[in-house]
Amino acid sequence: MSGAAAADADPGIRFVDVAATSGIRMTNVCGERSKDYVVESIGTGACWFDYDRDGDPDLFVPNGARRPDAGVPKKSSDALFRNEGEGRFVDVTEAAGLVNHEWSIGCAAADVDGDGWIDLYVTQFGANRLYRNSKNGRFEEVAARSGVANAHMSAGAAFADADGDGDLDLYVANYVEIDWFTARKRGCTFRGLKVYCGPLGLEAGPDAFYRNRGNGTFEDATKDAGLGRLRALYGLGVVWGDIDNDGDPDLIVANDSVPNYMMINEGGKFMEVGTESGVAFSSDGFEQAGMGLDLGDYDNDGWFDLFITNFSHDYATLYHNLHDGTFEDVTLRAGLGEPTLRTLGWGTRFADFDNDGWRDLFLANGHVFPETDQNDIGTSYSQWNQLFMNQGGRRFVERTEQAGLKALEPRSWRGAAFADYDSDGDTDVFVVAIDGAPALLRNEGGEKSSWIGFVLEGRPPNRQAIGARVTLFHGGRRQMDEVRAGGSYASQNDQRLLFGLGAATRVDRVEVRWPLGERQILTNLAARRYHRVEERGAEKGDE
Repeated sequence: MSGAAAADADPGIRFVDVAATSGIRMTNVCGERSKDYVVESIGTGACWFDYDRDGDPDLFVPNGARRPDAGVPKKSSDALFRNEGEGRFVDVTEAAGLVNHEWSIGCAAADVDGDGWIDLYVTQFGANRLYRNSKNGRFEEVAARSGVANAHMSAGAAFADADGDGDLDLYVANYVEIDWFTARKRGCTFRGLKVYCGPLGLEAGPDAFYRNRGNGTFEDATKDAGLGRLRALYGLGVVWGDIDNDGDPDLIVANDSVPNYMMINEGGKFMEVGTESGVAFSSDGFEQAGMGLDLGDYDNDGWFDLFITNFSHDYATLYHNLHDGTFEDVTLRAGLGEPTLRTLGWGTRFADFDNDGWRDLFLANGHVFPETDQNDIGTSYSQWNQLFMNQGGRRFVERTEQAGLKALEPRSWRGAAFADYDSDGDTDVFVVAIDGAPALLRNEGGEKSSWIGFVLEGRPPNRQAIGARVTLFHGGRRQMDEVRAGGSYASQNDQRLLFGLGAATRVDRVEVRWPLGERQILTNLAARRYHRVEERGAEKGDE
């Protein structure tokens, strides 16, 4: 097949926006549309998590607020939508005790106290919030007394058992030290356009690492874990994953306009190796403006590769894991360079949207400067999201239009969260649009190919099995993924693991590596269903 024919080929899937008809109705508010401050431009993420333990992923969406000088009352709020099944959602924000008129940005959800019910952490422009799940459909805000209020402007957050003691620790990426009086538009320019200033020129917020004490409270262990010596660098995206295949979670932070961080876990303490590993800069040695990121084994070699979305007039970067602690920037060779130059990327995910056994890439795009529409500078404020289909682990081909994404009105998109929300066996996408309505992109067609899913139940206190790895073998092919809490841009994906199988009807062998290292082997599993797997000694949570 020629290159042109491949680019025009039908990917076999379509994304259809069903947000409004599914019951997800809200408007993202992020300051004023003029965007005079950097905080007004970064938007919000979203989180899928099963807060009521009925087996369906529910949806939490942080929301910003109007500017204090706008002279309007605070009406916007975060929102929680309960998944009712059959593609329907109900707004239960008030009933759940989650009405919040402050300026929220991101979220991550995990069972921080080991009681079997998932709690919710919300990052904010101001003190962050930790909502303890009360097990009765409601949440109680406990951030201050739990030690994780973090009064900086935070964006990404993610949980993992960093020190191997069984409970979940928390990393928070902080962006800038800012208030409404120090960050006013001050004549900065972007390609000849007068725009707001930041983040360069503003003081960066120092990231924070919180160690779980084992009772649902946390201590600031940033210095003790070896992270206190790191320079504060405009952190936005955070993801945990076992990058070096040694059995413990490592950490990557996408930083805006400065080098990215990669922290290798050495027994609960961390060594920053961004420059040495090759992920701090682009292949030509330039700093990029990282927003969102994801880890995924796109070539099925058993090692996590890395994708980071960046600013316009620069490509989003694909780093291939070389298995020796280093990564190679393969963006151009993989066909992702030119198609991502004009866009400004945020939320992203390696996911097998057509279930052919190879992980594809989704990018949520949108510019930060409304002024870009004033002149022809090769980009625009409102943009289309992009889909790149994996061609056998070697290259990616853009199928944005063919998959229906250009049928949607272009907007300035931000966070993206991925889930099989209707449990039909393919990956759907929820995307936040700044200053507008979100989209719930139902995947139509992905379920036609075979698939298999896994719901993992770990031993307490890590009952979600955060950090567990599933590797499956079928037809001479290998695939793997891990359970995570947090990721993408200020978001969280469905914690059930979903794998495409092409035409296969069964999986020969599955290996589960649980968070503390124990391995469990399953054989001859049927396709087209979710398999519930319990770690030996796992217990049900409190009812």
